[in-house]
Amino acid sequence: MFTEASNFAEGVDLAFKVIFGISICFLVGITTVMLWFVVKYRRSKHPKAEQIKDNTALEITWTLIPLAIALLMFYYGYVAFRPQRDFPKDAMNVTVVSKMWAWSFVYPGDKESDMLVLPLNKAVVLNLTSLDVIHSFYVPAFRQKEDCVPGKTNQMWFIPTMIGEYWVLCAEYCGMNHSYMEAKVKVVQQSEYDAWINALPKKIAEPEGLTIIKKNGCNGCHSIDGTKLVSTSFKGIYGKESIVVTDGKEHSVTVDDAYIKTSIYEPDKDIVKGLPKGVMKSYKGIISDNDLAKIIDYFKSIK
Repeated sequence: MFTEASNFAEGVDLAFKVIFGISICFLVGITTVMLWFVVKYRRSKHPKAEQIKDNTALEITWTLIPLAIALLMFYYGYVAFRPQRDFPKDAMNVTVVSKMWAWSFVYPGDKESDMLVLPLNKAVVLNLTSLDVIHSFYVPAFRQKEDCVPGKTNQMWFIPTMIGEYWVLCAEYCGMNHSYMEAKVKVVQQSEYDAWINALPKKIAEPEGLTIIKKNGCNGCHSIDGTKLVSTSFKGIYGKESIVVTDGKEHSVTVDDAYIKTSIYEPDKDIVKGLPKGVMKSYKGIISDNDLAKIIDYFKSIK
């Protein structure tokens, strides 16, 4: 059997088993009846087709039985799902930050880690956020999954019931490296968790320019670590020579204050060679001149 490492795993598994079992019964039953009809009523035995209708008892039977089965599946699904919406008031809160293509976890006291560490048998509420596109936080061993939506905070809760390490996956296709968007959940004794959280350094405040970039979703297409995404990386971009296409003509430009401003306010004016036109929208009126200056300062800092 699969690992059941949370308080909700058993209920979810039971609902799955009921629905799966009913599906198998239907598969076998319908296939058997179909084959029986194919043999019994084949053309060689019944060359002239006959119309059969108005069997009230049969019609009532094949209406009520599927209705009862559907209600049974709904019942087990509801019993498994309903407690997941009753959030305990004394639960520990952790913020889950998703972005292309990594997870980070922020704990009380503004401490951050790339691994989700949780104490055994203690309720935890996860506040799920996204910095770019829709991701889906999924821990198979916990049978828990919830979307991370930009501009919105979703929540999920559970109680880890088994010590160990478990995978965190993204269950919503989010781009090129979606399949590599992984992390670990580590469930430990309370004493071990206390020692770990006390030793964890506080989250380092990020530069204002980076905050503005994330707020506007720029890091969905441009990385800050040199990784190639949809477009060029911001790392080391300031002062770099670049080949662009302007009015159909190629020429070389230096990435300076003026070029960055044009690229943000008029993205289709100077297109980097090899990149398509019309992909990036204009941020004129969205990113102020003051915020633009902070972005440029940030670009200068990431060599």
